[in-house]
Amino acid sequence: MKSLAGESVVVIGAGVGGLSTACYLADAGADVHVIEKNEQLGGRASRLEVDGFRFDMGPSWYLMPDVFERFFAEFGRMPTEYYDLTHLDPHYRLFFKDGDEVDVTPDRERTKRIFESYEPGAGGALDRYLEKSRENYEVGMEHFVYEDRERLRDYVDPDVARQARGLSLLGSMQGHVEDYFDHPKLQQIVQYTLVFLGGSPRNTPALYNLMSHVDFNLGVWYPENGLGGVIDGIAELGTKLGVTYDTDRPATEIKGREGGFLIETPTGPLTADLVVSNADYAHTEQELLPPEKRGYSEAYWESRTYAPSAFLLYLGVEGDLPELAHHTLVLPTDWEEHFAQIFDEPAWPDDPAYYCCAPSETDDTVAPEGHSNLFILVPIAPGLEDTAEHREAYRELVLADLATHTGTDLRDRIVVEEQFCVSEFADRYNSFRGTALGMAHTLRQTSLFRPPHRSKEVDGLYFTGSYTTPGIGVPMCLISGELTAEKVLEDHAE
Repeated sequence: MKSLAGESVVVIGAGVGGLSTACYLADAGADVHVIEKNEQLGGRASRLEVDGFRFDMGPSWYLMPDVFERFFAEFGRMPTEYYDLTHLDPHYRLFFKDGDEVDVTPDRERTKRIFESYEPGAGGALDRYLEKSRENYEVGMEHFVYEDRERLRDYVDPDVARQARGLSLLGSMQGHVEDYFDHPKLQQIVQYTLVFLGGSPRNTPALYNLMSHVDFNLGVWYPENGLGGVIDGIAELGTKLGVTYDTDRPATEIKGREGGFLIETPTGPLTADLVVSNADYAHTEQELLPPEKRGYSEAYWESRTYAPSAFLLYLGVEGDLPELAHHTLVLPTDWEEHFAQIFDEPAWPDDPAYYCCAPSETDDTVAPEGHSNLFILVPIAPGLEDTAEHREAYRELVLADLATHTGTDLRDRIVVEEQFCVSEFADRYNSFRGTALGMAHTLRQTSLFRPPHRSKEVDGLYFTGSYTTPGIGVPMCLISGELTAEKVLEDHAE
């Protein structure tokens, strides 16, 4: 086994990618020190605790359980050593704004009957769609996600071409889905997961129909203590491997190079042989490195397509939420305008699609007795102005919309309220334009078209997290940590 014994590594940023990379490098023998700007580990997977309510501030869906199992197995562990899982039923509930309500459950036959009720033959089409989704997932994960193909020549290899044959690699998700379903509501049901990739049906590659396998076949789960419980488990594993953590310690400058890095922080400098940045990629290059050591220009970052930001309401409410499932989506019957107001003509959405998470439906520890825990997330364009006046007006719009379309009127029941929006994403996470997720998964920003794990200009500097491959989402960032560690091991292990 390759060893990094004697190498010191500073990991900047304790998001999922940074925590994952730290575990792999410590396991290989490196002396790993993780520094984090904020008061807790987890990055966007932070917790907010106030007056007996505990909120997952960012990620709230536990998808792709196989990825977590594989991660912990790399260190001879299992997820169940750190947290238990509950299989959600329903996986989620959808309210369409014309009055239709749909529960997607683990029961495939029930779901097929729902599809059939909208469109004759759609039940069989769902089986075919999910079979293609399963194929894309299994081949894609093994050959294109867990393997970082960072050069064009990696794709012209005959073995790679053979594996790729039959995958839905080209075209948009919208075009792919239209081959199976005509009814717009069915198209929405199988495409809502694009929100987790930061894209729209028209700018996300058809390959990502693999997300339907994740949803319908692998299921939607809730980890004990929420996604924060998963972060606790990964951090505990890292501690046992020898990782040390410093919170409230942002990096302010990266100096030097391989074998002689100096990382400036407000509480004094750190030295390291190697550096891994899990901070926002654009922030690292534009703010922590001098111009001559940046791999990309300011114009490059300005030209990218970014995933949405979000308007978030964290609400502690009196009483129950019987109309809502653990995961609930409220969708206009035509969501094209909402996506247009994110990607084409940025504006606060007039008729928003949004997501509600009510973990107190599953976990009675997240709210005081007699109360419920709810957060509402509206995807909005990154970079929008989010003044107090904008927020207050939008808060009223969203709460009224929720009451109208789900029957859940919260307006006289709220006892705790916190908001989070574009400016907080920028301030708390140094997020470019206040994006909630990073670079979107457009065709020109997927796989080898994403920024690399190795710095293009500084030997010994590496990157991990959602800007790199394989991309956005907690499972993908776990894998990004593995891929980054592989690069470090290739370059430095003996």
